[in-house]
Amino acid sequence: MTLPLPLLLLLLLCFISYSGSSSISVSGLKGGIVTLSCGSEDREIVDISLFHRSKKIPVCERNCSGRVCKEGSCDVIINNLIYRDAGKYFLHVYYNNDQTEVKRLMLEYKLHIHDEISVKKGEQLKLDVLLTNADKVERNSGSGWTELWRRGHGVSSDGLSVSLTISNFTANDTGSYRVLDSNNETLITVTVTESRTESKGKLDTDDDHKPNEQHNHWVIVPSVCGALLVLAAVIVFVVIRKHQCQNRNADHDPFQGVPMQERE
Repeated sequence: MTLPLPLLLLLLLCFISYSGSSSISVSGLKGGIVTLSCGSEDREIVDISLFHRSKKIPVCERNCSGRVCKEGSCDVIINNLIYRDAGKYFLHVYYNNDQTEVKRLMLEYKLHIHDEISVKKGEQLKLDVLLTNADKVERNSGSGWTELWRRGHGVSSDGLSVSLTISNFTANDTGSYRVLDSNNETLITVTVTESRTESKGKLDTDDDHKPNEQHNHWVIVPSVCGALLVLAAVIVFVVIRKHQCQNRNADHDPFQGVPMQERE
């Protein structure tokens, strides 16, 4: 016998009960990983579902190579974080309470993405942070937060376009940038510093050469001195030997002491 659809739905609601939701704040670095922990390892998990911005996110459970993977019984790991990952997540965990009843645990997460960027003076700074759930962007250069952009209100900085791009970066553009949603909750925080790579690299190059020059100097000079000493020793030896040969020849000369006129 086939039961009417309303009765089937009623029976389903009788078998599935809902537990309350909780809010968990998590954060991760751009390009890093974050874990959405369910805290239900001791339960018999039937299924899990992950939602972000009202969309269901596929979660890989076995032999995973994707960005979103299941770990353990119901933890979810998000790899290679990007700006778009920021925001609220809802994890539905279905588990068995006994042999006849299935319960659902609904967990809410608020994911905050951190990032650090170093920009050279005069170069372009582009922040791709205008998410669909972004409501405003603020900057703090040490004197408090200043609003740069608000959805529907344009931009308050002349150097900043709607795409949050600074075409000619200067030291005044350094600081912390944060993106907030309509509930004034932070989605993304980016710390921007001025890059010293070029000048530092030049200093490092100069420093690297100086020790080598000193090393070469102290290596080459002893070599030249040694060669000169050897040459001087050779000359002294030749002079002494020549002198000795002359004396030896004089000792064996039968006409030694005889005038040249009388030798004939």
